[in-house]
Amino acid sequence: VQLQASGGGLVRAGGSLRLSCAASGRTTSSISMGWFRQAPEKEREFVAGISWSGVITSYADSVKGRFTISRDIGKNAVYLQMNSVKPEDTAVYFCAAGFGVLAGTKSHEYAYWGQGTLVTVSS
Repeated sequence: VQLQASGGGLVRAGGSLRLSCAASGRTTSSISMGWFRQAPEKEREFVAGISWSGVITSYADSVKGRFTISRDIGKNAVYLQMNSVKPEDTAVYFCAAGFGVLAGTKSHEYAYWGQGTLVTVSS
Protein backbone atom coordinates (compact mmCIF):
# COMPACT_ATOMS: atom_id res chain seq x y z
CA VAL A 1 0.00 0.00 0.00
CA GLN A 2 1.37 3.38 -1.01
CA LEU A 3 0.07 6.60 0.52
CA GLN A 4 0.43 10.14 -0.74
CA ALA A 5 -0.64 12.96 1.55
CA SER A 6 -1.23 16.51 0.37
CA GLY A 7 -3.03 19.73 1.27
CA GLY A 8 -0.84 21.11 4.02
CA GLY A 9 0.08 24.76 4.18
CA LEU A 10 -0.11 27.95 6.18
CA VAL A 11 -3.47 28.94 7.66
CA ARG A 12 -4.55 31.50 10.21
CA ALA A 13 -6.05 30.50 13.50
CA GLY A 14 -9.78 29.97 13.13
CA GLY A 15 -9.43 29.07 9.48
CA SER A 16 -9.88 25.80 7.62
CA LEU A 17 -7.76 23.38 5.66
CA ARG A 18 -8.43 20.03 4.01
CA LEU A 19 -5.82 17.31 3.84
CA SER A 20 -6.02 14.52 1.29
CA CYS A 21 -4.47 11.08 1.21
CA ALA A 22 -4.45 8.98 -1.93
CA ALA A 23 -3.97 5.25 -1.44
CA SER A 24 -2.77 2.83 -4.09
CA GLY A 25 -1.75 -0.79 -4.21
CA ARG A 26 -3.43 -3.39 -2.04
CA THR A 27 -6.47 -1.44 -0.86
CA THR A 28 -9.34 -3.70 0.20
CA SER A 29 -12.48 -3.43 2.25
CA SER A 30 -10.56 -4.53 5.34
CA ILE A 31 -8.20 -1.56 5.40
CA SER A 32 -8.61 1.35 7.80
CA MET A 33 -7.03 4.75 7.36
CA GLY A 34 -5.82 7.22 9.93
CA TRP A 35 -4.24 10.61 10.38
CA PHE A 36 -1.48 11.24 12.89
CA ARG A 37 0.54 14.35 13.55
CA GLN A 38 3.89 15.24 15.01
CA ALA A 39 4.75 18.68 16.29
CA PRO A 40 8.35 19.81 16.77
CA GLU A 41 10.00 18.07 19.72
CA LYS A 42 6.84 16.09 20.45
CA GLU A 43 5.84 12.50 19.92
CA ARG A 44 3.60 11.46 17.08
CA GLU A 45 -0.04 11.47 18.14
CA PHE A 46 -3.29 10.11 16.80
CA VAL A 47 -5.70 12.58 15.18
CA ALA A 48 -8.48 10.62 13.48
CA GLY A 49 -9.25 7.22 12.00
CA ILE A 50 -11.85 5.71 9.72
CA SER A 51 -12.75 2.21 8.62
CA TRP A 52 -12.72 1.73 4.86
CA SER A 53 -16.50 1.45 4.85
CA GLY A 54 -16.67 4.79 6.66
CA VAL A 55 -19.05 3.41 9.26
CA ILE A 56 -16.54 3.59 12.09
CA THR A 57 -14.64 6.78 12.91
CA SER A 58 -12.52 7.84 15.84
CA TYR A 59 -11.04 11.16 16.93
CA ALA A 60 -8.57 12.49 19.43
CA ASP A 61 -10.27 14.58 22.10
CA SER A 62 -8.24 17.60 21.04
CA VAL A 63 -9.84 17.70 17.58
CA LYS A 64 -13.37 16.44 18.24
CA GLY A 65 -15.95 18.84 16.88
CA ARG A 66 -13.35 20.63 14.74
CA PHE A 67 -11.89 17.97 12.43
CA THR A 68 -13.78 15.51 10.26
CA ILE A 69 -12.33 12.43 8.59
CA SER A 70 -14.03 11.05 5.50
CA ARG A 71 -13.24 8.74 2.61
CA ASP A 72 -14.05 8.29 -1.08
CA ILE A 73 -13.87 4.60 -1.86
CA GLY A 74 -14.08 5.17 -5.61
CA LYS A 75 -11.02 7.39 -5.49
CA ASN A 76 -9.20 5.33 -2.83
CA ALA A 77 -8.81 8.55 -0.90
CA VAL A 78 -9.24 9.77 2.66
CA TYR A 79 -9.66 13.36 3.73
CA LEU A 80 -9.21 15.35 6.91
CA GLN A 81 -11.29 18.50 7.05
CA MET A 82 -9.76 20.82 9.62
CA ASN A 83 -11.96 23.66 10.85
CA SER A 84 -11.41 26.25 13.58
CA VAL A 85 -7.72 25.44 13.58
CA LYS A 86 -5.51 26.54 16.45
CA PRO A 87 -1.78 27.25 16.67
CA GLU A 88 -1.40 24.00 18.62
CA ASP A 89 -2.58 22.13 15.52
CA THR A 90 0.72 23.03 13.87
CA ALA A 91 2.48 19.79 12.97
CA VAL A 92 3.47 17.44 10.20
CA TYR A 93 0.40 15.36 9.42
CA PHE A 94 0.83 11.76 8.36
CA CYS A 95 -1.61 9.50 6.59
CA ALA A 96 -1.53 5.84 7.65
CA ALA A 97 -3.21 2.60 6.62
CA GLY A 98 -3.70 -0.70 8.35
CA PHE A 99 -5.61 -3.92 7.87
CA GLY A 100 -8.26 -4.93 10.37
CA VAL A 101 -7.73 -2.06 12.80
CA LEU A 102 -11.23 -0.56 12.49
CA ALA A 103 -10.17 3.07 12.84
CA GLY A 104 -7.61 2.27 15.52
CA THR A 105 -5.99 5.01 17.57
CA LYS A 106 -2.51 3.55 18.04
CA SER A 107 0.32 4.11 15.60
CA HIS A 108 1.52 0.50 15.87
CA GLU A 109 -1.82 -0.65 14.43
CA TYR A 110 -0.96 0.95 11.11
CA ALA A 111 1.59 -0.76 8.90
CA TYR A 112 1.75 1.75 6.06
CA TRP A 113 2.65 5.44 6.25
CA GLY A 114 2.73 8.36 3.86
CA GLN A 115 5.45 10.99 3.75
CA GLY A 116 3.66 13.69 5.77
CA THR A 117 2.41 17.15 4.95
CA LEU A 118 3.17 20.24 7.02
CA VAL A 119 0.37 22.31 8.53
CA THR A 120 1.29 25.63 10.09
CA VAL A 121 -1.32 27.64 11.98
CA SER A 122 -0.47 31.26 12.64
CA SER A 123 -1.96 33.15 15.58
